[in-house]
Amino acid sequence: MTTLEIRPRDTVSPIPDTVAAEAAARDFLAALGVDADTPGTLETPGRMARAWAEMLTPREFEMTTFPNDEGYDELVVVGDIPVQSLCEHHMLPFTGAAHVGYLPGDRILGLSKFARVVEMFARRPQVQERLTRQVADWLDEHLAPRGVGVVIEAGHSCMSLRGARATGALTRTTALSGELRSDAALRAEFLSSVGGAR
Repeated sequence: MTTLEIRPRDTVSPIPDTVAAEAAARDFLAALGVDADTPGTLETPGRMARAWAEMLTPREFEMTTFPNDEGYDELVVVGDIPVQSLCEHHMLPFTGAAHVGYLPGDRILGLSKFARVVEMFARRPQVQERLTRQVADWLDEHLAPRGVGVVIEAGHSCMSLRGARATGALTRTTALSGELRSDAALRAEFLSSVGGAR
């Protein structure tokens, strides 16, 4: 077993200053005409600060890999990994699911770590296209598989709650590398396994 300790806060974003964020939230609400001094809203700025800090802070984890002793060379897919992120253009949430697959090389990855990697890149202001590519590239770099595939499907509240108000619309993005990109049969197998054939 090999572990690589991942500290997302060291590489992604600083530790949030919730005291300053609470003061800013109070000013923000006032600028929008929201009274933050009623019994129901008195604690709202603090709750806002803590909620946004949580949405922007990934948890630390150890990426655990194991030798591929059995020489497993078929596709591994972990599907329906929850995705919760913030659109960097409006700072409104987008949520959905990620489907991650890979063709193992010399090492295999502990299955729960796929969700951790998705979270590491999702817990920051994002665009879905970049998020999809970042997950694929990171797994490719740290796992050295024969191929990686990532599909993310998400609904964007910046699209459903404002602007077009297209409630129910889903955005689907795909990132492929290695044999999952170059081999048409493997690409089709991966996309079919995550619903790409529908």
